[in-house]
Amino acid sequence: MPHPLITSPTLPTLDDGAMLLAFSGWMDGGEVSTGTVKNLLRHLQATKIAAIDPDPFYIYNFPGSMEVSALFRPNVKYKKGVTVEFDFPANAFFCSSEHNLILFTGKEPNMRWREFGDCVFTLAKATGVRRIYFVGSFGGTVPHTREPRLFASVSDKKLRPKLRKYGVKFTDYEGPASFSSYLLNRAGEHDLQMINFAAEIPAYIDGVNPLSIESVTRRLASILELPVDLAPMRVESDEWSAQVTTMLEDDKKLAGHVRKLEDAYDTEMLENAEDDA
Repeated sequence: MPHPLITSPTLPTLDDGAMLLAFSGWMDGGEVSTGTVKNLLRHLQATKIAAIDPDPFYIYNFPGSMEVSALFRPNVKYKKGVTVEFDFPANAFFCSSEHNLILFTGKEPNMRWREFGDCVFTLAKATGVRRIYFVGSFGGTVPHTREPRLFASVSDKKLRPKLRKYGVKFTDYEGPASFSSYLLNRAGEHDLQMINFAAEIPAYIDGVNPLSIESVTRRLASILELPVDLAPMRVESDEWSAQVTTMLEDDKKLAGHVRKLEDAYDTEMLENAEDDA
């Protein structure tokens, strides 16, 4: 057993493997983080290999109003007076040995970041992982009609040349840190490389964003050299885009705002192309 808080019947051994992380919460706008990794789990037919005990890492009984407290409590579902679901946070590792890849989906911990990080790093080392990736998202000025900008941060500047050919921008962000940033800061201690990706998605749209999930999945699959059939995601993206188009037809002010974002985006792309030339 690699760590007392990890449950696993058996662990695979990869050859110079990679690990891809997704966390719900802070950097999961449009469910791009969790949605991207869940898509890859389905396409790669990965099998569950381990889980982290959630109990030490989350606040369940937060003081305050019911509206605030409800954000922290687990969800329960009854049917005719009988409990049919009780959802604690799930933190699970999956493996696709064929693609030399460990995938993780979980919830960003509220507490004990160091110990949660130790669980991730320990399992990575136990399975032969050498490089960790995180994929997340944030709301920004990109319009829904354009490709989401993809930003990156790296644990070692030597990793930057590998990413430039994929049109990745390197972030200059300064502000509150995510748990993935904490992991990035500690990766070198464990002789691991780490790359964090953050996709900029439209801030004016709430809820699941299938178009951004499809776009990020496509680009991440290219970076990780993973075979992914994007056709089903494209169908879902087209349906979502049609719904947004209908919404804009009914909201002229928002439609004008989107046109301004498109103009700014296109101008930036043209200037970048001229600089590259």
